[in-house]
Amino acid sequence: GGGERKRKKERKERKRRKKNNNLVTFCFHLSFQDLTGIESMDQCRHTLEQHNWNIEAAVQDRLNEQEGVPSVFNPPPSRPLQVNTADHRIYSYVVSRPQPRGLLGWGYYLIMLPFRFTYYTILDIFRFALRFIRPDPRSRVTDPVGDIVSFMHSFEEKYGRAHPVFYQGTYSQALNDAKRELRFLLVYLHGDDHQDSDEFCRNTLCAPEVISLINTRMLFWACSTNKPEGYRVSQALRENTYPFLAMIMLKDRRMTVVGRLEGLIQPDDLINQLTFIMDANQTYLVSERLEREERNQTQVLRQQQDEAYLASLRADQEKERKKREERERKRRKEEEVQQQKLAEERRRRNLQEEKERKLECLPPEPSPDDPESVKIIFKLPNDSRVERRFHFSQSLTVIHDFLFSLKESPEKFQIEANFPRRVLPCIPSEEWPNPPTLQEAGLSHTEVLFVQDLTDE
Repeated sequence: GGGERKRKKERKERKRRKKNNNLVTFCFHLSFQDLTGIESMDQCRHTLEQHNWNIEAAVQDRLNEQEGVPSVFNPPPSRPLQVNTADHRIYSYVVSRPQPRGLLGWGYYLIMLPFRFTYYTILDIFRFALRFIRPDPRSRVTDPVGDIVSFMHSFEEKYGRAHPVFYQGTYSQALNDAKRELRFLLVYLHGDDHQDSDEFCRNTLCAPEVISLINTRMLFWACSTNKPEGYRVSQALRENTYPFLAMIMLKDRRMTVVGRLEGLIQPDDLINQLTFIMDANQTYLVSERLEREERNQTQVLRQQQDEAYLASLRADQEKERKKREERERKRRKEEEVQQQKLAEERRRRNLQEEKERKLECLPPEPSPDDPESVKIIFKLPNDSRVERRFHFSQSLTVIHDFLFSLKESPEKFQIEANFPRRVLPCIPSEEWPNPPTLQEAGLSHTEVLFVQDLTDE
């Protein structure tokens, strides 16, 4: 019974821990989502897992990605850093340790010499043997910016905040910025275990005049060689002793080490050496600036020429478009005129055929002796007169058909009587579905009717 209660209690505790872990994970997701604006929760989790749930590193990496800056949290490429260290013209300045002075100094030195030799020999043998047991953990760079930030914090805790402005980025980014801005890059590799590192940082690197020179004349990147990022840079620059400083700049279109300062150097001596290195290599930066300005001007000129060409091309294309539109407009207008001519010709032909048909369908003209005949004189719109006889019993439609069949009659017209003045209903309408006869219309044996042209109405 006691064992069962214990197992239930353990299961309950595991569920509680799992629930708490899920809650913490969810809070991480929400925080990362709010800071980066990523909507997908799966993408948030994947990014956080890539950075070992370091939300600060993940956010910084996301911001760098949005700004087009290379990722500083991804593992660095396996290829060596592209910095030229084989230039024979490199300036090297090594400060040797001071020799013992006096009998007491030499005595202390000789007494401690076997102990130092034994200590460092055993330490080197131990490190060499340890490499066969397990690889050096510094060879795998997983969080380069974390290494830089960690070194900055430990430096400030030990030596205070009065120091040169550290470059807060990877060594590769520092090289890229120095190359882009055409500035000197001063690299400091800190040996934590070296006996001179503490004195150099406290008395030299944090000296006000050294801080002023570094902050105004160059970029400053620093890291401990105990950190993977610092160890990687150490392997590339191959320092001999500590403190170690390297001056890097763009020379002959390559980032090149132009100066190496090794050993415990005093503030005034450091300022003199840095100034000497910068003065000796300033011409390369000036030359590179001139070449870059010339390239920029050439690029701007080429861009202006391309824009002018494109503008001219667009103008030619616009002219050609307008010409095509004008030709198309003229073609459509000619087609419309042609269509109108054809339509007019068809209309006239149909009209003539209709006139001939009406003429053929007219009843014969009565003789003058017929007492039921009506003599009608038509006055046409062109002031001409036409005379014809009709029968009283014929419909007014016959009068209309006769006038319509005449060549000189208008296309649309109406017939008017003068006494009393009225329009004769010769065409069927709502009022007169069946036009009346001449007798019903009240015409006499002799009539004068007027033809009024309605074509334009």
